[in-house]
Amino acid sequence: METPAKRRTELEQQFSQWGDRTIPRWFDDATARYRDRPAILSDSAALTYGQLQQRSIAAANGLIALGLKTADHVALVMANYPEFLIAKLAIARAGCVAVPINYQLRKNELEYIVAQSDSRALIGMASFRGRDFRPDFSALRDAIPGLRHVIMRDDDQQPPNGFPSFTALATLQTPASAQEAERRKAAASCNDWSDIVYTSGTTGRPKGAILTHDMVLRSGWSSALTRAFEDGRRVQFALPMYHVFGYVECWVATVFAGGAVIPHTQFDADEMLGAADRHGATDMICVPVMTHDLIAAARRRGYAPRTLNAYFNSGGVNVPTVWDEIRDALGAREIHTAYGMTETTASTMCTRADDGDQSLRLTNGRFKLAGIAGDPTICGRIAQYRVVDPETGAPLPLETDGELQVRGPVVTCGYYAKPEETAAAITDDGWFRTGDIGRLLEGGYLRLTGRIKETYRCGGEMVMPREIEELLSGFPGVAEVLAVGVPDERMGEVGCLCIVAATGCQPDLAAMLKLCTERLARFKVPRHALLFAAQDIPLTPTGRPQKFLLTKLATERLRSTDCATAQPVAPSIPT
Repeated sequence: METPAKRRTELEQQFSQWGDRTIPRWFDDATARYRDRPAILSDSAALTYGQLQQRSIAAANGLIALGLKTADHVALVMANYPEFLIAKLAIARAGCVAVPINYQLRKNELEYIVAQSDSRALIGMASFRGRDFRPDFSALRDAIPGLRHVIMRDDDQQPPNGFPSFTALATLQTPASAQEAERRKAAASCNDWSDIVYTSGTTGRPKGAILTHDMVLRSGWSSALTRAFEDGRRVQFALPMYHVFGYVECWVATVFAGGAVIPHTQFDADEMLGAADRHGATDMICVPVMTHDLIAAARRRGYAPRTLNAYFNSGGVNVPTVWDEIRDALGAREIHTAYGMTETTASTMCTRADDGDQSLRLTNGRFKLAGIAGDPTICGRIAQYRVVDPETGAPLPLETDGELQVRGPVVTCGYYAKPEETAAAITDDGWFRTGDIGRLLEGGYLRLTGRIKETYRCGGEMVMPREIEELLSGFPGVAEVLAVGVPDERMGEVGCLCIVAATGCQPDLAAMLKLCTERLARFKVPRHALLFAAQDIPLTPTGRPQKFLLTKLATERLRSTDCATAQPVAPSIPT
């Protein structure tokens, strides 16, 4: 394997200027170079660049024949099947905007996003992991007037039963729709919206961050350059591609190097290790809970994948020893961690292969390399950070903790149809408020030290405490309920309910759990419940709960061996 510096040089030689790139034009350029190379590899299916191009063209022509117009929104509820990428490319070719949605969400959660995003069509899967989506999709079609089409991924075991088949889209194409697709491709701008990606926030309901073609491609290129992708890199992952982490860091970055992705529809450590050898994976991308299980599985099996060179571990809390364990158990030599979010189109800070171990242990990376995709007004980067006083907004010097704010060509312009949330998120001088607390270090490194925002990550999935609190508000016997994220060795963080009982009452915790499991996705269901006296809830001078202090109190009480009021209300949280 060549040095990272040489690989970066070779990658940059493939692209001399940035230009007005859209996702379809970018992928067609890649196909012209790598037509017969594998683009997607799995045990059940494999597609070359040429096959992925042709299937996406046929599907796009079919979407246009159905009547979808330029800039229409198309919801996508799909696991990491090849059809996910075919659909994403087809939606872009049709000049439409993709709305990828977390398939773990319950029907009421799906309905909110499909309706709020003004989606005109939905492409989904009939079933997944024992869940039949067809009744939910039928209900959505009936409940949302603007949702005109529901198209179903083919599944031999679960026929669509009245839903149009995704494969059948190709049979709908006509010479006129094919001509219109080419016209839309030529007329599209790099600044057109490509995606509305929903992210958890502190205001209760999910918010759709607006991303453009240019943002997605700049971020993917910057990741390939920073991580020094060699020609033909093969990236293996079980991260869902409805997240920018799975979509941009895994797939988009890989295409720039003419590589292949090895996506898994669900995480299984033993299966991933076996597939790594079968398909020649050279890189794995995981969140910490997956890394924990992969290390354990590799030690149990007694060997590491033979071809693995790189490993990217981010998206949650890491124990300090994990970096050595990745190297020892999995055999990876180039290890990365990073910092980013949906609103910055994936990572903006990332360690490099030639950084020392101290950078992995003590930082969240440094400014990503950008090359031709960098903005010359911000030192040739894709993003610029500043640290400010959370109360006054005054800029703070290096090595000082404060609120992280970011701007640059990969930062969202706002949230779809949510002007108040957009105004609250972006300062008057154009900086996006991340809600995270951290410090900038010498050399452009970043260290996260806390957060202002109340969200937390469970197994890599973002959880909104307010959504849980609103669900349980008014529950019998409860005066107040607050949800916080507390540390968990395997999941990174899990939910903890901090409950103030109504006078003379004993809340029914089992019933509270039942309601959560019925109405919330599994990763949102709290793991613990603690009873608090009202006077023990830390408050601001204006009477608002201080979540960061409450989190500390809950963590301390859960660690206490004689804590009689800590009750686990969920026996496990699936990955």
